[in-house]
Amino acid sequence: MTMADLLGPDPGRARPAGNRSASAAAPAAAKPGPQRTVDEFDFDEEAFLAALDENEPVGTTGEVVSGTVVGVESDGVYVDIGGKAPGFMPKKEAGLGVITNLKERFPRGLALQVLVTREQNADGMVTISARALALRQSWEKLRQLEKDGKVVQVQINGFNRGGVTCDLEGLRGFIPRSQLQDGENHEALIGKTIGVTFLEVNPESRKLVLSERKAATAARFAELEVGQLVEGQVAAIKPYGFFVDLGGISGLLHHSSVSGGVLRDLREAFEPGERIKALITELDPGRGRIALNTALLEGQPGELLIAKQTVMAEAADRANRARSLLRQKEQDAG
Repeated sequence: MTMADLLGPDPGRARPAGNRSASAAAPAAAKPGPQRTVDEFDFDEEAFLAALDENEPVGTTGEVVSGTVVGVESDGVYVDIGGKAPGFMPKKEAGLGVITNLKERFPRGLALQVLVTREQNADGMVTISARALALRQSWEKLRQLEKDGKVVQVQINGFNRGGVTCDLEGLRGFIPRSQLQDGENHEALIGKTIGVTFLEVNPESRKLVLSERKAATAARFAELEVGQLVEGQVAAIKPYGFFVDLGGISGLLHHSSVSGGVLRDLREAFEPGERIKALITELDPGRGRIALNTALLEGQPGELLIAKQTVMAEAADRANRARSLLRQKEQDAG
């Protein structure tokens, strides 16, 4: 039906000549009625839009919605989320872990947020899940902890040939044997709590891989800062410098940072196994790097090569002076 059908015939429009006899034979049919306009129809725009809103689908898959519990059955919970029918949350989707008493956990009138897992059916009902929302939030939280390099505490609750398992924020985590401090006796860790950090957090593949070894390194890094005087043992000599064991982590004393004097052979300064003191000049926890410096402890360039014992014995006082000089340089540069 067109708008012309709604408005009726136009009385001012001339009739074709060939139709005059028909008009004369039926004058009553030819008599036009009063003209009507669109404004005369009973049309309420607000009511029309409200009707559209009532039939608008509520909740798309993956959307977080808020609602109120309106009913509880043995197989699930009904939640008013603003649609023409309540959302239904199956019992297994009511949360992380086992919920034995749905009515106690979800009393009428309880406000909650849920995730839409299936869009509405023919009856207008959508399927919702508190469990899926909790899992999404857990992955997001763990991703942030990974980004921040945080160490978390977990309790070991299982093991296999490759490592041990634990639960973290409702998710199952795995710690490979190679990432345990005592990987040779990993079955003895059942029931124990250890500190771990993150190797892989992947919600798409649902992989959560953790490391106790990396956590120990992260904890050690948290104790260090640039400008700090540390003591360690020379673990290895390389063409580019010394690797120094600082107690579970290694620092690099580059050959250019050993002394202000001319150093023809690294062994002129230190030997493997020797304990030394050095200043931290750079920290990179993400890559596990620590840059060390002993040249800053010298009173004059090359002093370490001729009076090493004196430099090491006075290292604490010399470190204070070196820090003051470094701060002054930073201020001058700023």
